[in-house]
Amino acid sequence: MPDSTPYTPSTVIGADLPRIDGPLKTTGQAQYAADYHFPGMVHGVAVSSTVAAGTIHAIDTSRAEKMPGVVNILHHGNIGPLFRMAPGGHGGRTSEARPPFEDLEVRYWGQYVALVLAETYEQALAASAAVVVKYESAPINVSTKLDDPQTGELPLHTESKRGDVDAAFASAPVKVDQTYITPAETHNPMEMHATVAVWDDPNFTLYETSQGVVNHQHVMAETLGVPRENVRVITRFLGSGFGGKLFPWPQSALAAAAARQLNRPVKLSVNRKQMFTSVGHRPQTQQRVKIGATADGKLVSLHHDYRNHTNFGDDIRENCGEATPFIYSTPNLLVTSALVRRNVGTPTPMRGPGAVPGLYAVESAMDELAVALKMDPVELRLKNDTLTDESQNKPFSSRHYKECLQVGAEKFGWAKRTPEIGSMRDGDIILGWGVAGASWGAGRGACQTSVQLLNDGTARVSCGTQDVGTGTYTVFAQVVSDRTGIPVDRIRVVLGDSSLLPGPTSGGSTATATVLPAIAEATDNATKAAVTTAISAAKSPFHGKPADSLAFSEGKVHIKTQPASSGVPYEQLLKMANVEAASGEGNSGPLGSNPKAREYSTHSFGAQFVEVEWDPGIARLRVSRVVSVIDGGRMINRKTAANQILGAVVMGVGMGMLEETIYDHRNGLPVNSNFADYMVATHADSPDIDVHFLDFPDPILGEYGARGIGEIGLAGIAPAMTAAVYHATGVRVRELPIRIEDLLTSTIQT
Repeated sequence: MPDSTPYTPSTVIGADLPRIDGPLKTTGQAQYAADYHFPGMVHGVAVSSTVAAGTIHAIDTSRAEKMPGVVNILHHGNIGPLFRMAPGGHGGRTSEARPPFEDLEVRYWGQYVALVLAETYEQALAASAAVVVKYESAPINVSTKLDDPQTGELPLHTESKRGDVDAAFASAPVKVDQTYITPAETHNPMEMHATVAVWDDPNFTLYETSQGVVNHQHVMAETLGVPRENVRVITRFLGSGFGGKLFPWPQSALAAAAARQLNRPVKLSVNRKQMFTSVGHRPQTQQRVKIGATADGKLVSLHHDYRNHTNFGDDIRENCGEATPFIYSTPNLLVTSALVRRNVGTPTPMRGPGAVPGLYAVESAMDELAVALKMDPVELRLKNDTLTDESQNKPFSSRHYKECLQVGAEKFGWAKRTPEIGSMRDGDIILGWGVAGASWGAGRGACQTSVQLLNDGTARVSCGTQDVGTGTYTVFAQVVSDRTGIPVDRIRVVLGDSSLLPGPTSGGSTATATVLPAIAEATDNATKAAVTTAISAAKSPFHGKPADSLAFSEGKVHIKTQPASSGVPYEQLLKMANVEAASGEGNSGPLGSNPKAREYSTHSFGAQFVEVEWDPGIARLRVSRVVSVIDGGRMINRKTAANQILGAVVMGVGMGMLEETIYDHRNGLPVNSNFADYMVATHADSPDIDVHFLDFPDPILGEYGARGIGEIGLAGIAPAMTAAVYHATGVRVRELPIRIEDLLTSTIQT
């Protein structure tokens, strides 16, 4: 593992800087997709199917067409050509393989079957209720038991294997063999999905709720059957996405197709109920974990087998075994998986896809092993720590999981924990303490950026990526400021437009690591251009001097051997040369394009400690305190980084105690498709949260050594919660969310 030491923050990199886009959001100036309005705009409302399986027999639009304001009603018979993505090589990823209205088959409740277009939203909504659709229904399956036998179409898949896991488990002195279940969870960002489509023959401009404007452009070009340069996608601001807005959903293609047919702008918004059917969800998982260990706690075998549901038409694997092969040392390991089909909408990534539900199972099993061994759960994890990714036989580029556990234990006060169930009290309240480990892959994609140093003393940096609320705007400004000395408030950041140089999708906790090298290179090239201008300008005091004798710092060009204060502000030099801007571009490639990086396994790590309060007198459970320690490389902005972890912890409380999408087995309807019945964590549910970053730069990820942290803050919360619940009540919860009725079986009393 490369040497690394903790990083001391500077005034810019690693500082607690407020978001530069914060004032726009707090004053209402930031425009989200549904905020865009254009003259002559038509409003669309999608008609959703009321069966989960079957065939459309007939669509009667006659009454709806006569209603006030109705402009058109689109369906399978008149939508026009919408195409599937070509397999391989297209450079984009969509959500549903099937374009909207492609056929008359219905695969899930809520599938769009028609689109009403009217002069106002209210008129479109009223007319959508008047569209009559007749179906030939078919049997449905939304069962939560994922024990379907494997078939040739959906076989058992071996993801990782080493040693002989069955023999090692059979001979292990101490064993755990349990099944863990996570439910379907629905994305509920404050900003729902929306598309405003403008057609200006032959070009489309789409104002979107997208976590990837460049990917969105590629997908929509293929779907609409036009060249990429004819599609422009704009997402200046996003009201969070959590993975649900990574890939285009049907409303985008429908809005664009309608705009082309009508030759008018079209706005199509997804309502809250449709969010539960038509824009993805985290699929249900059923995971069996078998762990064998020696009497002193060394793992000898780990078998992780998981199933997740997918829909009819898309094979979406949740990848629950992502972290299993390397999180702990064991000579014998097997990770297997299979898909089962259900009449639900297409699953999609949700914050920490795969690893989050997967670590819930593995870390829960580790806690059960600690109990069986009568060993402290932190000690058990430390005993099985490793600096080698045994699945690839590679060292980690940077792994400080041990320090996460040790720092977390110290900050949490773990030494005061008494292991007996129900032994820790605060008056009538029973306290439970739990811990779990966390991991998430560290990656980097391709990116291009442009930087301009302008002759008014400001800078402009642009890229075809987007800020999904994580602070990407601010990170861009920080890097330019760090390398030029120009104050952050004098740097304009332009993102969220596919017409800019292509940037990454904001997903997988890779966006920051991806853009950093490109911003750095573009900025350095811009400063070189400024120095060249200073040399060439006849009126410049540096005219004719060798370039290598000059430096650029603190916003000035100066003699390299002299302090920056002796230099000349770059904007004055540009004016002397009658130049508007010194410009530079930068590129970064995928992590795997670096031969050195291929020698290492790259991941972030963390440890999360949770305290719960259980009051058996009134059957009340509350998460009261969380300590989260993250080994995520170098923090670029500690304030926005901490915000990511704080939000992830609250989301973890929702995962552990509240969230579950329930499908009616009779018709496939999500019965709790609203904020009244689908519970998410609120301020009242939020515990005291203490966040710590180890700040070890990862040199393999690039000059700044930053890894992504958006997902990892969620990864260990749910298993730490259920471990704490067991410690308080003696009830082992293996199916989320934790239910009060489960805890009523506890014999622990005040």
